[in-house]
Parts: sequence; C-alpha cells; structure tokens
Amino acid sequence: MKTIGYAATSCDAPLKPFSFERREPRNNDVVIEILYCGVCHSDLHQVRNDWHGTVYPIVPGHEIVGRVIATGPDVKKFRKGDLAAIGCMVDSCQNCDQCNAGQEQYCRQENTQTYNSPDRINGQNTLGGYSKHILAREEFVLHVPETLDLSRVAPLLCAGITTYSPLRNWNVGPGKRVGVIGLGGLGHMAVKLAAGMGAEVTVISRSDKKRADAFKLGAHKYLVSADDAAMHQTANHFDVIIDTVPYQHDLNPYTPLLDIDGTLVIVGQIGPLAETSSIPMVMGRRRIAGSLIGGIAETQEMLDFCGKKNILPDCEMIRMDEINEAFVRLEKGDVHYRFVIDMSSLAKE
Repeated sequence: MKTIGYAATSCDAPLKPFSFERREPRNNDVVIEILYCGVCHSDLHQVRNDWHGTVYPIVPGHEIVGRVIATGPDVKKFRKGDLAAIGCMVDSCQNCDQCNAGQEQYCRQENTQTYNSPDRINGQNTLGGYSKHILAREEFVLHVPETLDLSRVAPLLCAGITTYSPLRNWNVGPGKRVGVIGLGGLGHMAVKLAAGMGAEVTVISRSDKKRADAFKLGAHKYLVSADDAAMHQTANHFDVIIDTVPYQHDLNPYTPLLDIDGTLVIVGQIGPLAETSSIPMVMGRRRIAGSLIGGIAETQEMLDFCGKKNILPDCEMIRMDEINEAFVRLEKGDVHYRFVIDMSSLAKE
C-alpha cells in the first residue's frame, strides 16, 4: 500500500517528505486515512535517538485520528467511513496475563509500538502517523466520540491516556486532592481530567507565570514550588501528585506534600532522577511510582469520558511542512500546549 509522509534519516537530519510502502492489510486490519496527528515530545526524543534505539528512516507519530477507508474481512467493530483513532500501540501478544487483563502496554512480550517497533509477524519496523495512511489490527483501533472537535482529539491518544491512567488507577474522584507538577502538554491534560473527575486540583510550578492559565484550565489552587513558606504550609496535603516534568529533577521538595499513603506518580521523565530521600516515604507511608500509558479498553474509556465532559487539549494547528520548526519550539517549551498536524496539508506538498 503506497503512501506518503515525513521521515528523518538520521539523528541530526530534518524531517523530509518520504514515500513508502505500508504492508498489505491483513484480515483483521483497519485501514485509516489520517486527518490529524499530534506531536508528542517522545517523537522528538525518538528522532534525535535520545533513547538509543531509533531505526532509520523513522516516521514518528502516535496520536492519530482519521477515517476508516477499508477493513479486512474479519473486522467486526469498524466500517468504511467511521471515525477512528490509533494511539501508542498497534499490537501485543494478546495471550499473557497483562494482555488478558486489558493492560497491553505492559505485555510480557512487549507491545508493538505505532512507530519504531518491529511488526510481530513480518519483523518490519513500524512507521507512524506523520503520514497519509496507517493500518492496525482491529483490537488496537479506537472509536472517536462524535461530540468532540476532531481537530483537537489526537493528543488524547498519548497525553490524555498517560495522565488519565494514573488518575483512574489511584481512584481520583470527588474528595480527592490532586497536585500536578508542570503545566505543559501532559500537565494541562492532568489538570483538565482530574478536575473533570471532581477532584480538588492544584498546579505546582516553579514560578507564578502560569497561574492564570492554571485556573482557566480548571485548577482550584496554585502552588509556587520556589516559595518555601507556601510549600511548608502545603505539607501532608495531596492524595496523588502527577509529576509531568520531562527531564531529570529533584523529587525531594514534593514528597512531603503527600498525605499519609499518598502517591507521587512520574509520567514525564524517562531516565535518571536525582537522589531522593527515603525519610518522607518511611515517615508517612508515602510512595513514588511510575505509570506508562493505559490499555486499549482504558483508552477507549478515556475517550468516552472526554466525549461526555467535552474535555480536549489546548492545541496549535500546524502544517506538515512546519514540523521541523515545531520540533525546535518543542525543545524550547514554546507550545501552548500541544501541536497537531493537519494532515490535509500533506496532500499539498
């Protein structure tokens, strides 16, 4: 299946137009024409080979929304013309305890990621959503609520589920007190989702400059982490803190903010952390945990929840040929709050 996209051929090469062949559709595949694709910070990491596993050429993109243009004969849940979405995974073993529990992201044999991951059947490297078409087995394709603005749905497939999953796992709802460290692409979704679940939400930031934005997004309180007196007054307060900071940082100022049995969940940084004192954990039975994305059923639950509550990311639309500029801005944190590529621009290349 011939298609076009944008690819990088090395860690220091810009993304450029790229024509390539997708594998032939299998009996259980859904074929999608991509309408919108979100730009995730992990796309930048993968293109730059920051995690030392990139196979080139790489076509990034795992926040994908489009319309079904074909289905295999065994597909039962999708028809031609349906709206559909694909997130960070396109396959898993489907047989292990984690897959059977709906936790495909933790597949014992590793899930097949939407890009830069070997296909489980033919071994070819997967290519992602910075392209005109994509296909995946039916079990990994999601329904898009028609109540949502389609142009803003794509980041829910990564930023949305990455923050929704820990909120659900730690039973966030009315009466719960949630802190969100960082107000970027992940952080602003954590605020919207936690507020939508009925929790009291506090944004924790290094300075006061995002205070107005925090309240517009649904936060109830704002805490400046550089204000020692305010941090001391907020000790023992939070049931859950979602840490969305995407680089190595010190957790020690934040763990005392947790109440007894509280949990700080890391969803931003993948890699080393600064040395952390065990004293707050031991003295308050507090926890530091991590969380990946969610399983497919939970991702569909998140989309349906957002459809009912009209929760969507704040997005800046770009053309496909603006992706390299967007990457530069992403490195600088100059985005409010997610980039989304209008894939109709690709046809005009």
